[in-house]
Amino acid sequence: MAGSGGLALRTLPGSAWVRSSGSALLGRLKDVAVVRPGFLSKDEEDTLSGELEPELRRRRYEYDHWDAAIHGFREIEKSRWTEASRVILQRVQVAAFGPGQTLLSPIHVLDLEPRGYIKPHVDSVKFCGATIAGLSLLSPSVMRLVHTQEPGQWLELLLEPGSLYILRDSARYDFSHEILRDEESFFGEHRVPRGRRISVICRSVPEGVGPGQLPPAC
Repeated sequence: MAGSGGLALRTLPGSAWVRSSGSALLGRLKDVAVVRPGFLSKDEEDTLSGELEPELRRRRYEYDHWDAAIHGFREIEKSRWTEASRVILQRVQVAAFGPGQTLLSPIHVLDLEPRGYIKPHVDSVKFCGATIAGLSLLSPSVMRLVHTQEPGQWLELLLEPGSLYILRDSARYDFSHEILRDEESFFGEHRVPRGRRISVICRSVPEGVGPGQLPPAC
């Protein structure tokens, strides 16, 4: 399924990774809702997925998340990585986070089955800071952001395998985000078939949290 999604996405223009309800919104969020396609090489994607697979395989897919936000998933919190994976994660830190931001540890890894999805939600300010960045592995997907007060304002991000998405500031606080379920997975008129998707999610520590007070990853 992931392969057929990749074929469909090749018909899109090279710069068409973000679409929105209007050009003004697109301009306003261009630096705070970012997609970097091809951030990972195929070898790097294989390195991460190969390291994660044995740990994920020991868990069952779940269908009831504690805040009802995710369906058809398994997840781990991971703090120990091989050197090759640490190099990749350091690149994410440089690309997505400011010099004054500390990353939450451990890193959150979320595995969605082919028919799994993430419902619209805003991550709690108690547990996550101003920046969220995620690497997408295995399957293309569409992330939709909708303004919490003005639902007519929306943004969609096309997330191919190996891509990095970054949500900062207003895109992180003022918009819900979701991963569309397979039957709804379109980017404009283009079908984006969903397969199994793994995301490696890095988050900054909430403001005002000092050393020794780091909250659990959200």
